[in-house]
Amino acid sequence: MEIPVIELSRYLEIADKLSTDPVILSGQVEEVGSWLSELCKEVSQILRETGALVVKDPRCTAEDNDKFIDMMEKYFERPREFKLLQERSHLHYQLRKCGEMRESFDFEFVVLGTKVFLEFDLDDVGVTPEGVEVPRSLVDEEMQKKLKAMPKEFQPSTPSGPDPKWRYMWRVGPRPSNTHFKELNSEPVIPEGFPEWKDTMDSWGCKMISAIEAVAEMAAIGFGLSKDAFTSLMKQGPHLLAPTGSDLSRYGQEGTVFAGYHYDLNFLTIHGRSRFPGLNIWLRNGQKIEVKVPSGCLLIQTGKQIEWLTAGECMAGMHEVVVTNRTIDAIKLASQQNRSLWRVSSTVSGAKHTISSIIILLDLGACNLLKSKLHFLENVVLTCFILDHMQLFAHIASDAVLKPLGHFVESPLASKYPLMCAGEFVEQELAVINLQGNKGES
Repeated sequence: MEIPVIELSRYLEIADKLSTDPVILSGQVEEVGSWLSELCKEVSQILRETGALVVKDPRCTAEDNDKFIDMMEKYFERPREFKLLQERSHLHYQLRKCGEMRESFDFEFVVLGTKVFLEFDLDDVGVTPEGVEVPRSLVDEEMQKKLKAMPKEFQPSTPSGPDPKWRYMWRVGPRPSNTHFKELNSEPVIPEGFPEWKDTMDSWGCKMISAIEAVAEMAAIGFGLSKDAFTSLMKQGPHLLAPTGSDLSRYGQEGTVFAGYHYDLNFLTIHGRSRFPGLNIWLRNGQKIEVKVPSGCLLIQTGKQIEWLTAGECMAGMHEVVVTNRTIDAIKLASQQNRSLWRVSSTVSGAKHTISSIIILLDLGACNLLKSKLHFLENVVLTCFILDHMQLFAHIASDAVLKPLGHFVESPLASKYPLMCAGEFVEQELAVINLQGNKGES
């Protein structure tokens, strides 16, 4: 099965004229013609059934993608010692179980009887070396049981350890002007010898965010919601362009897992086309398929937040990145043509393209503890997102909540997606990545 390509050109021509008022929008849709309603319904249907969407956006060209990948290949090919100069390990939020990984932390608190340490810093920028990100499927026992129950042909590959890929974080788009962190944001990290870095990263990141916003509008219309039902929650979100680099000259053996089986916690994830295939996704019916992204197109995947907003109408898409026989063929061709053997994926994902005013995640006691430790947090809400690799990013957000939107409130599944507050989400995600400890521990 191949995911159909959705052309965005026709929608983009009229997007700015469409009203956010549902009544006015309904009349406009009738006036424009049936193609608009059919196109938006197709977008929502594909997201519902596959959890993935391939789009062609005239603002995001193959040349743009190539320019970005050329620069990132050049960067990842530099020696390890050079890349580590861009590491800002002290600028990560990291969540650890008692006694793990670090000997000292900024402070600690208890979630469901488990002592949790939070290393507090202000942003996530720069490079993360290979061997740091840990896939959920490697540590989540419940997920492992479900995977074993799958038909053999649909089971994901089993990682042998942390993902052998590098990742570079780059902030894209504006941040809220009324945050107490306005003057505390860390500076962007620009590698020496790359004068084109900032313009290339900003340009490609902003174009991909624009594509996601268009798809979010179309999906909302297709679901019978207001045009801005999703995008109004995305304004000034903490968007990060987070390309990964995997060295296929070292890790090019068939079956090597670059990103273990997982879902993304964010709203929607978008990828530029990679020069080396290997992305597998799982459809809603459990079928596993390898994704093929045509030249000049982008891949969009559903995350956990859209699942919540639609009461399960769209499920968070499960996926993995593995060296396949098609990857091997691409490696051979690249070698013959003397091209780079670094697999670059340009991604706005994880907690990086996040609903900005989305959810209260820490319970009241944890928030009070944070505020007592960090006095400048007065009158703000700290929201925390755990990535598939057990890192935790924190964002300053408003007091909106995550809950089913519009008619999805009437869904028979809506009770599975309650208004999220008071640590419920933290509890779920700690369980997913096995950070709760033994249930009998006090």
